[in-house]
Amino acid sequence: MQKEIPRLDKHCRDFIALSPFLVMSTDGGDGTADASPRGDAPGFVTVLDDNTLALPDRPGNNRLDSLLNILRNPAVGLIFLVPGINETLRINGKATISLDPDLMEAHAVQGKLPRSVLKIAVTSAYMHCAKALIRSKLWDPDSKVERSVFPTLGQVLADQIAGMDAEQSDAYLEVAYKENLY
Repeated sequence: MQKEIPRLDKHCRDFIALSPFLVMSTDGGDGTADASPRGDAPGFVTVLDDNTLALPDRPGNNRLDSLLNILRNPAVGLIFLVPGINETLRINGKATISLDPDLMEAHAVQGKLPRSVLKIAVTSAYMHCAKALIRSKLWDPDSKVERSVFPTLGQVLADQIAGMDAEQSDAYLEVAYKENLY
């Protein structure tokens, strides 16, 4: 594949700097796989050099699937998205979990350190064509779904977990989304 390169060039660096969102895939090594959304201000993933990225681990769903998978199998795949740009950046590499104080401090937000930082040794990078995003109309404002057409997360959880209260869950999530992003 001619478009695939073994390092980060200027275009990759610029795309990463613009990106507020990515999906990271990992392999549990036992037939299980995980795809995990990661997001923050544009440029939250930093380029350490032409072959290394740093991805802060922020509070999330507390399942730790990605981190456990990386301990078993360091292979990761990343798809970076930039709102308004239909092409995506795909990166494959090997991840290690770092607790390096300097690296964690460099990724602090609002005075809060990430729980860890994934150092990703890039093995391949390439821009992916826009067909999927064009077909999905992902960035088209007219395609935006009104929030009222799908139940709240609290309601979904209450429907799936016996004894869960939808209103309490939604109230908890509202606070968590405001106060516990970092």
